[in-house]
Amino acid sequence: MTVYDIIDCDTHITEPRDVWTARVPAKYLEHVPHVVRNDEGKDVWMLDGVQIYTAGLTATAGWSAPFPSGPPTYEEMHPAAHDPHARLKLMDANGIWAQVLYPNVAGFGSQRFLQIRDDELKLICVRAYNDFLRDWASADSRRLITVMSMPYWDVDACVREVRRGVALGHRGILFTGEPQRFGLPFLGDAHWDPLWSIAQEAGLPIHFHIGSGDVGGIYTPQRVAAHGTAATYALSSVELFLKNGVQVADLLTSGVLPRFPDLKFVSVESGIGWIPFVLEAVDHSYLEARPHRTSEWDMLPSEYFTRQVYACHWFETVPTRSLLADLPIHNLLFETDFPHPTCLYDNIAERIEASMGGLSAELRRTLLWDNAAKLYSIESPAPVVAPTV
Repeated sequence: MTVYDIIDCDTHITEPRDVWTARVPAKYLEHVPHVVRNDEGKDVWMLDGVQIYTAGLTATAGWSAPFPSGPPTYEEMHPAAHDPHARLKLMDANGIWAQVLYPNVAGFGSQRFLQIRDDELKLICVRAYNDFLRDWASADSRRLITVMSMPYWDVDACVREVRRGVALGHRGILFTGEPQRFGLPFLGDAHWDPLWSIAQEAGLPIHFHIGSGDVGGIYTPQRVAAHGTAATYALSSVELFLKNGVQVADLLTSGVLPRFPDLKFVSVESGIGWIPFVLEAVDHSYLEARPHRTSEWDMLPSEYFTRQVYACHWFETVPTRSLLADLPIHNLLFETDFPHPTCLYDNIAERIEASMGGLSAELRRTLLWDNAAKLYSIESPAPVVAPTV
């Protein structure tokens, strides 16, 4: 019998070919994301005649060549990237009880839906994706934890979709950490209060996945030509991680957390090493600019982080070996990022040992299991019963 000791708080589904074509009215079939095999023999996602994604780049786990190489077709991917039953088998093999699931094709904040010109179709596509997630997770809904996408360009539609998603069984809400990048109000604007209110009422955390806002464009052919692929990939990754730190600082100073004291937020795939600096810096700079250096709220920004904000880590070793005294322990979540290029795949146990090998069993369980189980209300597996002799 498998012994489960990990809850994985960031993984991705390499969406199957029929996510939208199987779930929208026939009149829209030519205008929703769909897969074609191009002249190079690669499976690519198309939207209104424009290629928007190469499917294999989201499923590089186990692939022999480094990024930006990836399996050209679905048949050559690791099956756990897109098949839920294969995913559960892989989870069993690694002692992972549950995984939280994130998208690829529509963007990590669902921003690619904005490319759809028809407003009704944008909403239909969001709803179809959220329905797909529940279908995929039905392979074992205890273990496959879904985070619903939002039509965030319409806050009233967001509220309706949250209500619908709660009934379907979603456990979280995917949002953009930079709504202003899309011509929408800032996080702290009262415009968003209906969404924050319904999320708090439902007990669903809001998630800022890296790349949920303006991705920036560091990974360009010009930079690759000047610096090389590995250097460009490294720089673009660090930019994404640290941009989430900026988004968290924005959240901490927005006034949202004091107004909605039971609402939780999660910084996904951003790492955790930046947390001590950001919290100290945001408190210091905030107080410098305040009359008499006092907070306008009951607590300092860093204290609201401890009460309401979480972050996910996977490859880091320094924070868990050297910075735990400066980190809010109960706000840290573990992830593998399967099946992305940066994911832990055949080295999960080794990376956990490198990161947490010096910690007590109780603290390891806090980081690998308890924090996530509480945040997502995850049902535990049946206890392992030792065989009778």
